[in-house]
Amino acid sequence: MKKENCIFCKIAAGEIPSKTLYEDDNFRVILDISPASKGHAIILPKNHADNLFELSDEDASKIFVVAKKVASVMKEILLCDGLNVLQNNGEAAGQSVFHLHVHLIPRYENDAVTIKWNPGEADETFFDEFAQKIQKELQA
Repeated sequence: MKKENCIFCKIAAGEIPSKTLYEDDNFRVILDISPASKGHAIILPKNHADNLFELSDEDASKIFVVAKKVASVMKEILLCDGLNVLQNNGEAAGQSVFHLHVHLIPRYENDAVTIKWNPGEADETFFDEFAQKIQKELQA
């Protein structure tokens, strides 16, 4: 399913040119035109979903298989020191294009990429209550 005015739907369908690294029936992996680092790629599902919460179970079950396949080859060819696999959901989380996509960001020792947060302190009361609520919902 494609969304008419979605740029990532058009790229995934091949209607807009891109530097494609990999393609199968469900996904297209392209180089990011605004890369965080050399080799930064994006996995685009061909079926539109605004975010993780709308992604089909079928696409969800396959996207990390694609991520592993492409990232493994990227690491071998680029000789990068590591790789971030990043996926944002909602504006507050940094999502700017509302078609689910997964970033594969090669990392190099001392690069300028900053994907960090300040660690907080564990709140055991919150942990216990939150875990119980989540477990209850998932068992329902």
